[in-house]
Amino acid sequence: MSLPAYPAYRDSGVPWLGQVPAHWEVMPLKQAARLSTDRAADRSFPVGLEHIESWTGRFIEAETEFEGDGVAFRPGDILFGKLRPYLAKAWLADRPGEAVGDFHVIRSLPPHVPEFLQRVLLSREAISLIDGSTYGSKMPRASWEFIGSLAMPFPPPAEQRAIAAFLDRECGKIDALVAEQERLIALLKEKRQAVISHAVTKGLDPSAPMKDSGVPWLGRVPAHWEVRKLVTGLREPPCYGVLVPDFDESGVPLLRINDIKNGAASRETLITITPALSAQYARTIVKSGDIALSVVGTIGEVVTVDASLEGVNLSRALARLQPSDDLSADFLRLLFQSDAFQHFVDLTCVGTAQRVLNMSALSAFQLAFPPPAEQAAVSARLEERIHTLGLLITESERANALLKERRAALISAAVTGKIDVRTLVPAEEAAAA
Repeated sequence: MSLPAYPAYRDSGVPWLGQVPAHWEVMPLKQAARLSTDRAADRSFPVGLEHIESWTGRFIEAETEFEGDGVAFRPGDILFGKLRPYLAKAWLADRPGEAVGDFHVIRSLPPHVPEFLQRVLLSREAISLIDGSTYGSKMPRASWEFIGSLAMPFPPPAEQRAIAAFLDRECGKIDALVAEQERLIALLKEKRQAVISHAVTKGLDPSAPMKDSGVPWLGRVPAHWEVRKLVTGLREPPCYGVLVPDFDESGVPLLRINDIKNGAASRETLITITPALSAQYARTIVKSGDIALSVVGTIGEVVTVDASLEGVNLSRALARLQPSDDLSADFLRLLFQSDAFQHFVDLTCVGTAQRVLNMSALSAFQLAFPPPAEQAAVSARLEERIHTLGLLITESERANALLKERRAALISAAVTGKIDVRTLVPAEEAAAA
């Protein structure tokens, strides 16, 4: 929709604001708000960074135990996350409690409206400026000295309330659409998972005779499929990769779990280790057709090695598998993405602080081997369906990104006076803000 502009503007003298409505004030935040540092006397409603949703400012439930004292806050205070401010966490408190951890508790000074101030602090321009001011490389934090000195726009109080009410209404509509898209994405991903899981354990022919596999994570499988241990379909038993990397700028590339994205990895982004260390772990230097499987922490990330990855080594958290002629690498890769494999992992790794799938357990993983020709047919059909579902997921994610961009642009335009919302908000809405 087309939104009106103000009738008159002036130069704010502040680069990030540019032109502002002629009747607006521009002043440092500390003239409109103060930092509250009162220590909490008790622990009635502790709030941590994990309780605040990025960019929306919404409170979300989280099961967290806190240690140490907090800063007392009251309704109307803004809890601004000073650690990694690019996460854009700013909650407008609706009840009293204790801010535990890395927060600035910001209290607006009358007659300024906290709902408006929260929106300004969550604008992408303000977050960008605050993030650029941080100190500390590993745990970057924003200081109140910088935030308090930041020049911000302040319309008259009634207008602040009108802008806050307008943004509550319009962002609420956008957030509802975002939630709808996120539900659709979740359903599509569930569908993809179900399609994979069914095909690699039940096959493509719904009329095929079935038998009990005798394996908890497999259930019934086609009668002509052979239930065997994974190791019987490998050229060599699976093995871990390099334990402690010894880095070398011009050495051998090392593949780690974080390098695997959506079943693929790029050689150009890999770290490198010394040739001597790589030679000590020659058994995990991969060849085309091998599979690299994550076996620590997030178990089940998998990539099939192609020509671009041939010759790289694997980190300790990855295992090398070399499928034999009667086990298709494509079929095995899809099997590792199935519910059957995750069920096996859950049963095998129960009770451990950090999940680790050891090589003997992986070798003993039982799966149903279709004949090689059927493995190829299952893999080909699955790739088609996964591709189709992937396109739908990508389209929904793109739509979501556009909605979030629209939301950010609307907030920025409203709080900096690029649009005039005074006639777009009924008086009762503005009064309630």
